[in-house]
Amino acid sequence: MNKSISIGAVVVLSSMLVACGSNPKQTTTQTATASGATVNPVTIDGVDDGTQIDPDSIAGRAPKERVIFFDFNKSEIRPEYLEIITQHGRYLAQNPTGRARLEGHTDERGTREYNIALGEARAKSIARMLQLQGVSSAQLRSVSYGEELPVDEGHNEAAWSKNRRVNIIYEVEVEVQN
Repeated sequence: MNKSISIGAVVVLSSMLVACGSNPKQTTTQTATASGATVNPVTIDGVDDGTQIDPDSIAGRAPKERVIFFDFNKSEIRPEYLEIITQHGRYLAQNPTGRARLEGHTDERGTREYNIALGEARAKSIARMLQLQGVSSAQLRSVSYGEELPVDEGHNEAAWSKNRRVNIIYEVEVEVQN
């Protein structure tokens, strides 16, 4: 009889502990697009709950220009984009909780492997410039899509020049309280 009471007590106590456990903080990453015009759904644990958030309220006063273009086969930042990147650097340095994803892209010419490496080199060149302005490396994440996500599917210089770019995407964690 003592064994059954002990086993029963363990089962009841275990159930109570599980029921009393706190819910972990749920977060979602909301993305502001380069144009700032689209509205993205909020997701919690990967599930869209239908809530919409205005990217301008998320990205705050981050610079509106968020696409940096590159010359063919180059990862050096063109002079006309230095001021735009400087503005992003100021914004991130003044907002240490801000996060940015630097998405490197290339045109379709070159091997897949080469284009992934070139897209990464482009994103990292912008990351280096931002870090020189006081942006923490923890605030930045670089990713390369190579030729996989073209803006223009054409097969000419006009299309290729639009695809050689880095998109600066601001990410914000939205805390959800239960």
